[in-house]
Amino acid sequence: MPSAAMRGFLGFIAGAIAVLTFRQGMIELLHTLGFVSFTPYRTNPVAPFGVPAIVSNCFWGGLWGVAFGLLMPRFTWPMWLCGLILGLIAVLTGWFIVAPLKHLPLAGGWVPANMLRSVLINGCFGLGVGLILPLLMPRSLVRAHT
Repeated sequence: MPSAAMRGFLGFIAGAIAVLTFRQGMIELLHTLGFVSFTPYRTNPVAPFGVPAIVSNCFWGGLWGVAFGLLMPRFTWPMWLCGLILGLIAVLTGWFIVAPLKHLPLAGGWVPANMLRSVLINGCFGLGVGLILPLLMPRSLVRAHT
C-alpha cells in the first residue's frame, strides 16, 4: 500500500477528477431531463474568495478524496461501494452541516425532489472517487488491496 501522503495526494486528484466527470456529468443529465435548472461547469464566483464554482467544487471534492485515500487501507468492501458510501456521507454533511452554515434549510427543506437531486449528484461523485482512485494507484498495490 502506498504511503499515507501518496494515498492522500492521489485521493485529492481522484476527487477533483470525479467532480469534473461524474458529478458534472450527473448535473448535465439532470439538466437535460429538466430536473435541475442549473448547468454543469458553472463559473459564477462563490464566497468567500470569489473563485469560480467549478474550482470550488474541485477543491472540496479533492478534500473528500483525501479522506477517502487516507482511509482506503481500512476498506474491505469493493472500492466502488465505498465510494458510493462516501457520496452519501457527503450528502448528509451537506444537509446537516453545510446548509445551516449557509443559512439554508436542512435537507433541502425536506422536499423530496431536492433530496433526490442531492443524493444523485453527490452519490455519483462518490462513485467516481471509488472508481478513479484505484486507477491512479500502482497496479501491483491495487491488486493486493482489492
